[in-house]
Amino acid sequence: MSNRLSEEGLDLLFRQARTHSAWLDKPVSDDTLKQLYDLMKWGPTSANCCPARILFLRTPEAKRRLLPALAPGNVDKTMAAPVTAIIAYDLKFYEQLPKLFPHTDARAWFANTPELAGITARRNSSLQGAYFMIAARALGLDCGPMSGFDNVMVDHEFFPADGETNAFQLEHFPDSHVKANFLCNLGYGDPTKLHARSPRLEFDEVCKLL
Repeated sequence: MSNRLSEEGLDLLFRQARTHSAWLDKPVSDDTLKQLYDLMKWGPTSANCCPARILFLRTPEAKRRLLPALAPGNVDKTMAAPVTAIIAYDLKFYEQLPKLFPHTDARAWFANTPELAGITARRNSSLQGAYFMIAARALGLDCGPMSGFDNVMVDHEFFPADGETNAFQLEHFPDSHVKANFLCNLGYGDPTKLHARSPRLEFDEVCKLL
């Protein structure tokens, strides 16, 4: 894997990529969302734990369930986005480790250490959330990540513990061990609505070579 990504590719993923709040009236297909996941899943996580769980909200009905939990400034952009992804994490990710990390009994590292499991789930789902956005950009999508929402409300609505949920959630999220990390709107952004790009810190302001 010695080939360097082209300048065009680097622009697409980083230098020219922007966070979007306004969206073109252009749908995102289910096939594109599946391609997105099939790219992001290859990003590394500790012990290949892969704790991220994703709900893609694609319908007005699904968006309305999210609406009460949103900060006021995030309402319009979310309702207008073709898709809103809830990037969540599974606190019992370790139940999948016999499959994902079969070289040793990695499940035992976390099964009786809930604090370690929680830290690992949050950290690695955040990593996977970053892979998610890079994968989306690689497929020509724009992203609008958000943290302005009520976690408790989102968890109660989409990852409940009382069994009052749909068949998908009953199968994949049977109790409250799945928690929301952040939200990410997806679609094709309207470039005419972008503000001037904010600056970034320079290498010497952030990094030190030892």
